[in-house]
Amino acid sequence: MDRRNFLRTGGLALIGSLATPAVAGSFGGSALGNGDKQAAISLAMAHFGVTEQDLKKVLTVALEKGGDYADLFFEHTFYNNIGLQDGAVNRCSSNIDFGVGVRVLSGDQSGYAYVENVSLNDMVKAARTAARIASDGKAKTPVNLTEKPITKNYYSITTPWESVILKDKMPYLQKLNDKVFSLDKRVQKVSASLSDQTSHILFCNSEGIIYYDYRPMVSLSAVCIMEENGKTENNYSARSYRRGYEFLSDDIIDVIAREAVDGAAIMFKAIKPKGGEMPVVLGAGGSGIFLHEAIGHAFEADFNRKNVSIFSDLLNKKVCNENINVVDDGTIPFNRGSINVDDEGTDGQKTYIVKDGILTSYLHDRISAQHYGIPSTGNGRRESFRHTPIPRMRSTYMEAGNMKEEDIIASVKKGVYVDNFTNGQVQIGAGDFTFFVKSGYLIEDGKLTQPIKDINIIGNGPKALADITMVANNDKIDNGTWTCGKDGQSCPVTDGMPSALVSKLTVGGES
Repeated sequence: MDRRNFLRTGGLALIGSLATPAVAGSFGGSALGNGDKQAAISLAMAHFGVTEQDLKKVLTVALEKGGDYADLFFEHTFYNNIGLQDGAVNRCSSNIDFGVGVRVLSGDQSGYAYVENVSLNDMVKAARTAARIASDGKAKTPVNLTEKPITKNYYSITTPWESVILKDKMPYLQKLNDKVFSLDKRVQKVSASLSDQTSHILFCNSEGIIYYDYRPMVSLSAVCIMEENGKTENNYSARSYRRGYEFLSDDIIDVIAREAVDGAAIMFKAIKPKGGEMPVVLGAGGSGIFLHEAIGHAFEADFNRKNVSIFSDLLNKKVCNENINVVDDGTIPFNRGSINVDDEGTDGQKTYIVKDGILTSYLHDRISAQHYGIPSTGNGRRESFRHTPIPRMRSTYMEAGNMKEEDIIASVKKGVYVDNFTNGQVQIGAGDFTFFVKSGYLIEDGKLTQPIKDINIIGNGPKALADITMVANNDKIDNGTWTCGKDGQSCPVTDGMPSALVSKLTVGGES
């Protein structure tokens, strides 16, 4: 099994386009933003230039060889990115992605094809290609389409990005640059990026479901480079949400600037500690990568259905302390990982993976849910219309415990406190993981002392989960630009947790 990579990516991961204001005014921003459910589907079909008869025709062809199920995933995505370097906004890029993917299921096997247009002939060809996964020759008839309304919109917006021109975005990057420089005279360079993305999604399937979803995204980031006595340090700070232009404000600029500067400044005092096996206190927020990498992927149902995951035989069994609850949630308002409806037509929802220390659920898409004979948890996600949906996390976090962070730290005689991660990897089958820690502190006699930097945390996911002995009451979501990679697909996610003590992990530091 390939290692899964999980990287904290900045605005450069998104490229964008300048969409015409007409699209936003007549379709995306107004139809969904004002709750006009009746108009959404008809507007969506008009937007993509297809009729209900076209959709039924393609679905019928997709099932002509006897497939069990078929769906169509239409996507029209606009990407915009602008960047600042050397005190000036000096780069921008744009892209438009447009097309439809056709999927046919036969048992637990998938046939998939896509086209980068929506002409009926090409969609029919794609459907015939996907249909080859089935071979019994008994054609099935799709059910008439009925709209699935978006009953809960977790990312309603005020001003859609399609209506915002480039010159209106540029001042915010300049403000961010100026704010970073104003906070510390040691600042030498600032690199900043603003990315926005808007996706129009139209989905229908052979069971008669059809829905439209308008998906916004924005990411603002800054890299601060500082110099002191010939020594250079840097730090990265970012925020990303499913929000419109109203996201940009002096407050968010202040938060990102201060975080970037403070993180770089502390690095001048930081050391690499001696390595070895020791207690590790995971700081609130960004330590959620521990849940995502060390545990979360192993909870995705495709790995368990195939008996790859180390948790494959642990469903409904105790896997950790009874005070621990782990959630994967697609319903947090404006969260980067939230979804109104997943990419298979299942409502976004909150799923308890671990409840009171017991593994209560895997994260399911349609295929795995059918395998286990249960409803999907709404985790069927895909990178774009070019990819088939698979079980993917959304926002994965641990709920608050009943202790104070200072009491947890006070219980550790010698260990480390870590709070700023940049990436991680996990071996799904064995559960072994490694994380790169940007910064933290030594814990000596129950107190945070010397700042530390550039260490690795190494362990085994199930064992580390079982070794969590204390959980604080300071739960926090990290709203950075987290992007998860799996099976060659990237999806936006978030993670989070309260501070927690893992009684024993391997810390890779100085010998």
